[in-house]
Amino acid sequence: MLFMNTTRVAVGLASLLVLAIAPIAHADHAWAPYHWARTANPFALQLGDSVTSTWDSYLRTAAADWSVSSVMDVSVVASGKNAKTCKPTMGRGEVCNAKYGFNGWMGIAQIWISGEHISQGIVKLNDTYFNLKAYNTPAWRNIVMCQEVGHLFGLDHQDEDMTNANLGTCMDYTNDPSTNQHPNQHDYDMLETIYAHLDTSTTLKQATAGKAQEISGDAGDWGREIERSRDGRASLFEREFEGGQKVFTHVFWADPAEDERFSRSR
Repeated sequence: MLFMNTTRVAVGLASLLVLAIAPIAHADHAWAPYHWARTANPFALQLGDSVTSTWDSYLRTAAADWSVSSVMDVSVVASGKNAKTCKPTMGRGEVCNAKYGFNGWMGIAQIWISGEHISQGIVKLNDTYFNLKAYNTPAWRNIVMCQEVGHLFGLDHQDEDMTNANLGTCMDYTNDPSTNQHPNQHDYDMLETIYAHLDTSTTLKQATAGKAQEISGDAGDWGREIERSRDGRASLFEREFEGGQKVFTHVFWADPAEDERFSRSR
């Protein structure tokens, strides 16, 4: 993802050919060339903890899992953000949970981009769904936390067909998260590719100042749809602001049947 433009085009065409022949998993699962700018590997990335005690262990597990990567060390730091608004902090990720309502999504990850560099990111976990019996399990909490945090680093999904066999990674869509709760080696390999080159400056917290455009958790605020999963649901959105800044939103949707059951019970 971090090669010359001609190479990116070739890789993109090859990826399309692979998907056309055998639509099982992404050989290259990155959010285009987007990455945190840094001057050395491994780099330290903080996740602000604005989750309740119910989620604390899952956040710590995700940080430890992703820190297995050779290119990054992920730490959890106290934050105290208002979880409902979950405003971002320049130079790090923020992770929040709250009852965001029956809006269709269990989790979202948003990253702010200037050029090719991530400047901040947030994860929101929707307790409206995780309080339901169907999703109130360690397996579902692990996969959504792990996947949404993984998006903050520039990773995309390995597979977006929920009916395919599990790939053994949280970056895989599934109807049964039992074996998809943590990263796998392909995720770590992809991170090494994304962060293979070094930058001359950093967008990490210790050297970053300023404020980026805020964006809400409402779908109407996410901008244009740019990608759909194999079940036909919009999974990635892009919103552009003045000055070249962009915000990407990755969505982890709940089963529509849960919304239907809720509507019938009202």
